[in-house]
Amino acid sequence: MKKVRSNIGYSYWKKANKIIPGGNSILSKRPERYLGKLWPTYYKKAKGCFLWDLQGKKYIDMAQMGIGSAILGYSNDKINFAVKNAIKDGVNTTLNSLEEYNLAKKLLKINKGFGGVKFCRSGGEAMDVAIRIARSFTRKQKIAFSGYHGWFDWYLATNLKNKANLNDHLLEGLSPTGVYNGLKNSIHPFKYDDPDDLIRTIKKNKDIGIVVVESARYNYPNRDFVNTINKICNKRNIILICDEITSGFRINNSGAYKSVGFKPQIVVFGKGLGNGFAISAVVGKSKIMKNSIGSFISSSNWSERLGFVAALSTIDFIQKKKVWKHLNDMGKLISKGWKDIFKELNLNISVSNFYPLVTMKPNYGQFNNVILTYFMQDMLRKGYIVSSSIYLSYAHDKRICLDYLKEARKTFMKISDLIKQNRLKRELRTEIRTDSFQRL
Repeated sequence: MKKVRSNIGYSYWKKANKIIPGGNSILSKRPERYLGKLWPTYYKKAKGCFLWDLQGKKYIDMAQMGIGSAILGYSNDKINFAVKNAIKDGVNTTLNSLEEYNLAKKLLKINKGFGGVKFCRSGGEAMDVAIRIARSFTRKQKIAFSGYHGWFDWYLATNLKNKANLNDHLLEGLSPTGVYNGLKNSIHPFKYDDPDDLIRTIKKNKDIGIVVVESARYNYPNRDFVNTINKICNKRNIILICDEITSGFRINNSGAYKSVGFKPQIVVFGKGLGNGFAISAVVGKSKIMKNSIGSFISSSNWSERLGFVAALSTIDFIQKKKVWKHLNDMGKLISKGWKDIFKELNLNISVSNFYPLVTMKPNYGQFNNVILTYFMQDMLRKGYIVSSSIYLSYAHDKRICLDYLKEARKTFMKISDLIKQNRLKRELRTEIRTDSFQRL
């Protein structure tokens, strides 16, 4: 491995780790998950799908787009205009913002059959609120879940019973350190798209009162899985919570649950709801939401105006431009392009079918991260921020996607040749990327 001098961004990262535990406030932006000391790490400015690092170098973001929050693209003019006007008139006062009421009305209009809304600022805390509301109604404490749902105690508690319970739902090595041990037997995982595993989980834990599932993430759920969840929840009076934090507004004008057929009592939105501005929402059936009045759920900054203003403007933009159609069109373009490249070069890399968050997965065992590290390294040299997934945005036009595929093909040609020569690992100029929490 060749030695390289650390860039300015990574130099700040090393300093940040001394005063911010973990370096920052979100795992997904840590450079060790991408390209280590070569990663730009910090940005100076962002517009559309472009990023400028601290040294002024410009990149095209074909990776996370603000971890999925910039659904319209960075610094969208329409959203910025609405937010700037709101700032002039005050952000957080003794009185309430009317935009909170207006956003609740809009969300209920596009989610027929629901009757109440509570707002938060992040997806994780919105899921925690949803769990509190569901528990206050059902009076049952135990939860069955599939997928990723945030950092709160109710979720991480599953690893108290088995430290590997979250390995297939989030990432390996997550320690439940600090989580109340009394939650040990209250949270039970089941495999996504595996109806039999859900049935087994419910039979072993007959007092489960809540089922939590992502409506879609890397792939769409199969019909049997969806029908089994709906049937079990209906028969046993279990509250179904659909987590739309990732999937919301990406395949239709609301939640993916509409398209895949889930029949939830509570739906949680986040990420793209405010196009980068902090806003999340818990949308639920009337009787469940009204019951939550008896539970104390309150926070000063949940009533802050900017999130509501950004969300109203973002939803309006999404509906007028049919943004979900563009995301799927560009995702299909990337998916087909990847598949053609991998077939041409005889690379064993699979591609997901959830197009707005299109994802590639190398099938080379422990060698997977070597391949992805080289991919990121070579594409960064060409001015692309990449990962194994792409959160498509409205700012990703066809020309940008085709140019990306052209450069990606060249990089994968190198990868194919280097694999044959058994030289790929030796060409890395930084440490191999890792998804492990313990590694960080």
